[in-house]
Amino acid sequence: MDTSSDSKRHMQTCFFLGMLFFCMVVESDAELSENFYASTCPNVELIVRQAVATKYQQTTITAPATLRMFFHDCFVGGCDASVLVTSDNGDAEKDAQDNISLAGDGFDTVNKAKLAVEAQCPGRVSCADIMALAARDVVVLAGGPGFKVELGRRDGLVSNASRVDRKLPGPELDVNGLVNLFASNGLTMTDMIALSGAHTIGFSHCDRFANRLYNFSAFMPVDPTLDPAYAQQLMQSCPRVGADPSVAVNLDLNTPNVFDNVYFQNLVARKGLFTSDQILFNDFRSQATVIRFANSAEEFNRAFTSAMRKLGRVGVKVGSQGEIHLEMALNWGPVLMSVIFFIVLTPGVLFQVPGKTKVVEFGGFQTSGAAIVIHTLIFFACITVSLIALHIHIYAA
Repeated sequence: MDTSSDSKRHMQTCFFLGMLFFCMVVESDAELSENFYASTCPNVELIVRQAVATKYQQTTITAPATLRMFFHDCFVGGCDASVLVTSDNGDAEKDAQDNISLAGDGFDTVNKAKLAVEAQCPGRVSCADIMALAARDVVVLAGGPGFKVELGRRDGLVSNASRVDRKLPGPELDVNGLVNLFASNGLTMTDMIALSGAHTIGFSHCDRFANRLYNFSAFMPVDPTLDPAYAQQLMQSCPRVGADPSVAVNLDLNTPNVFDNVYFQNLVARKGLFTSDQILFNDFRSQATVIRFANSAEEFNRAFTSAMRKLGRVGVKVGSQGEIHLEMALNWGPVLMSVIFFIVLTPGVLFQVPGKTKVVEFGGFQTSGAAIVIHTLIFFACITVSLIALHIHIYAA
């Protein structure tokens, strides 16, 4: 028997299998598109919408929690769902100091939507796309504008707490700080002001704004840009001594659960909760836009939807730049899938490669033990490399 010919045939078979697995990839390194899942999961938007609506009916906190989580994800490494990843060592993005306050309802919303999608379209839709859809859907459920969401993102491969530092807008930032931070993500001042309008829903804890009430400066303990009556109202909720750290104050004191333009009307009335809110009206560079949004819900909605679409493109991964997470935990995909394919395909391929000495007989072929061991390793490596190239991942929570 010609061992050289059979060895070449075996290597060709390995190469063929690798190419076959590689060609199974459906998505390519294409840009985002609104109909990305038209052929692979045509009902994805409906599935996500129903899951989000169910969660929203259980608690209205779902809306601000999901929307805020989307912002935090996109501003750190791009919109790649890395904020969802859980680390056993407590060093993932969600563990960073600026993300600890993210409400669990946001994570629960995306997780439930992901489970619903997986039930009908297993392994086809990324968590990043589901989060983008969920962010849009909660805005609509809260009374805000609807808009088309571009899809095709892959989930990120990196999630480190260290990446979060100085990437998120804090409540103490002035207009310069806000403009620079948003500009670093390709967003304009108008985008920044419109996206700040997301504070029309949600709440904050006292420690995020207490400095405006008690120690603003050595000569003025209370921030003079705060409406005095509003300041007194906040002091009642957040006393200097004995304050309950769990107490939450609505970001919009008038319509806290409705997505509208009242947030901007509050800024005009000097009733913005954070310094980074009120400064938008106090600074002459942004004041005109705030007034325009306060006077026209239509203008605000138009600017907000445009900014959300731009935000959704920040740092996205497409094609082989990322993967599709099934669950946010440890990845066992390449090993498990390699073992399965190895067991299924080994009898028909591996033992057809004869060795130099014909001492082992299997299925009509004669080979050697050394040849079996060597080609076992080669064959297993071929399968593993092919699966890693495909980004086939299985996660165990």
